Amino acid sequence: MSGEERWCVVTGGRGFAARHLVEMLIQYDMFSVRIADLEPQITLSTEEQNGALGHALKSGRANYVSADLRDKPQVLKVIEGAEVVFHMAAPNSSVNSQQLHYSVNVQGTKNVIDACVELKVKRLIYTSSASVVFDGIHGIINGDESLPYTDKPLDSYSATKAEGEAAILKANGTNGLLTCSLRPSSIFGPGDRLFVPSLVAAARAGKSKFMIGDGNNIYDFTYVENVAHAHICADRALASEQEVAEKAAGQAYFITNMEPIKFWEFTSLILEGLGYERPRIKIPAFAVMPIAQVIEWIYKIFGPYGMKVPQLIPSRIRLLSCSRSFNCSKAKDRLGYAPIVPLEEGLKRTLESYPHLRAENQPKREGPSKASICLGSGKAVAIFSC
Repeated sequence: MSGEERWCVVTGGRGFAARHLVEMLIQYDMFSVRIADLEPQITLSTEEQNGALGHALKSGRANYVSADLRDKPQVLKVIEGAEVVFHMAAPNSSVNSQQLHYSVNVQGTKNVIDACVELKVKRLIYTSSASVVFDGIHGIINGDESLPYTDKPLDSYSATKAEGEAAILKANGTNGLLTCSLRPSSIFGPGDRLFVPSLVAAARAGKSKFMIGDGNNIYDFTYVENVAHAHICADRALASEQEVAEKAAGQAYFITNMEPIKFWEFTSLILEGLGYERPRIKIPAFAVMPIAQVIEWIYKIFGPYGMKVPQLIPSRIRLLSCSRSFNCSKAKDRLGYAPIVPLEEGLKRTLESYPHLRAENQPKREGPSKASICLGSGKAVAIFSC
């Protein structure tokens, strides 16, 4: 950087994809970075302390602000003086709480928009989700941005993400603010606390040998550094000369690795890479769905009393058995986006980042798994309720 110091804000800056964006912004020396998140103070891993983030925090090129986006005065304080805001904050998508998701993804997003308008921020880039157009019933192959928001969202996370995105796009041009929305599909990579850990947990429970559906559903997975790179591309496009900026602004964009793959093949590569069994036994989705509906009903009753969010719920069954692939031509044309890390390399880096989850590093199980017991008794479908 040269001349006047330029600041950007990353909301939800300690989240999975946001951490990678913060690192990339620091490495590219584009802005001083204000990291905003809920925790009272930032806690760095040893790797972060010794890396670019740790040095940036010590030098003042980055700082951390604790803030709740549902509180507008706090949002104004976070955003003041920023040139661009990367709005990535969102609750954990696996927690199906309508109240929580609405308060953050809709009301919190509106607070961010209002603060950007009041403080004359130049650019606002929103992290949405490819799920905003997915109803969990009809598969999507090479879908583009002409797809409408679904009338029957998969869950409260997807529903509120769509509402937040619509507000972001509507705000484009207000008081000079340029906005756009990115829709990454199925993010994976180092630092993921959901997808890979849940696969390993299933493998440890003896469930990794089973796949739901016929195994042919196509998916677009997106390596996390490519998601961060897409945010950089979006900011550069909005900051370009008027013709380019106007073409990029006010639009939503699907973001993927541009390498569609069968969902269960991708899952198999991760499981095998960590030393676990490849899924091979197919169970029809319709056979599992009644059990999933019962489990979801039980969770609705006991969830408020501390019941852990179950893995087997209808929305998850639909995610595991439907196709979801998306066309990134619009992002390529208007944002200049192209993946910088191929899928194979992303998988390699991901597997290397989870040595503690490898099969040989796990404690040995005592006796047969619950899945084996159920299958042995002839109750094939019951494996998922064990």
